[in-house]
Amino acid sequence: MTLERPLISVIVPHLNDSELLAECLDSLDAQTLERARFEVIVVDNGSTQLPTAVIARHPGTRLLQEAEPGPGMARNRGADEAVGSVLAFIDSDCRAHPDWLRNALAAINASPDHTVLGGDVQIWRSRKDDVTAMEAYESIFAYRFKLYIEQHGFSGTGNLVVRRSDFDRVGPFAGIQIAEDMDWGRRALQAGCKFQYVPQMIVYHPARRSMREMFVKWDRHLQHAANVSDGTLVWKIRWIARALAVLASPALDWPKVVFTDRLDGWSSRIKALSVLLAVRLYRFWRMLALLNSNGGVVWNRDGTAVSAKSPTK
Repeated sequence: MTLERPLISVIVPHLNDSELLAECLDSLDAQTLERARFEVIVVDNGSTQLPTAVIARHPGTRLLQEAEPGPGMARNRGADEAVGSVLAFIDSDCRAHPDWLRNALAAINASPDHTVLGGDVQIWRSRKDDVTAMEAYESIFAYRFKLYIEQHGFSGTGNLVVRRSDFDRVGPFAGIQIAEDMDWGRRALQAGCKFQYVPQMIVYHPARRSMREMFVKWDRHLQHAANVSDGTLVWKIRWIARALAVLASPALDWPKVVFTDRLDGWSSRIKALSVLLAVRLYRFWRMLALLNSNGGVVWNRDGTAVSAKSPTK
């Protein structure tokens, strides 16, 4: 029997996250869109052990490998091998809402050419009655895709859907040295594409488990920002001004915590406020430290700083 050509190719970059990958693939198996209408491609990006056992439990899922470090490189490898006319990107530590692909296909079919879709990313909570400090904070301040799309002109790549023709029009994702989602979004706008936020395209992301994981995230983001600078005195003055603004920002952001509808009770709000203060203080300190940065980016969870060979493949 000849299988129907998939309409959507789901591309999942993976690195040392086999347990979460299994949950991601379970959520893709549970999609309400007929399975014959999409394919799943997992691209391993240098794990200490390939997730072959996980893949074996999900018939029809392909496993590829990409040696060059960086999630953008892994996504490019998946796109190279994809056969669908639509590409859907999700991260291996995410879970897709059962209607994610059905809603994505409906939205892309109803959108004009050169439209790129970004959806809602919500924090996954294993226990609704016992919110951790990281869950409380990230429920408010993390993965704000609506803000990214409507105010900054790009979508995060953990919930991104694009026609294959438009992906080819824009070109591949950049390497690990810069924020590949922001860079790709900028190039997409230059290529005549328009981003659209689709709240019905829901993906769940687990909160970070510790402050250390949060700090590593900001190390990477701030290093990306520093890497695209020109290093002039004017840039350094502006960078210091931004650092001071970050330090003062809790004075403006505390009402978001107090009046949010994403948290219940004062206990979770106090937890969120405590993380807010710690994160903004760390970001301030780290921005000052990066004035003399060497440009390395931490990758592969062993604390090693690596440099990409080139910005794009």
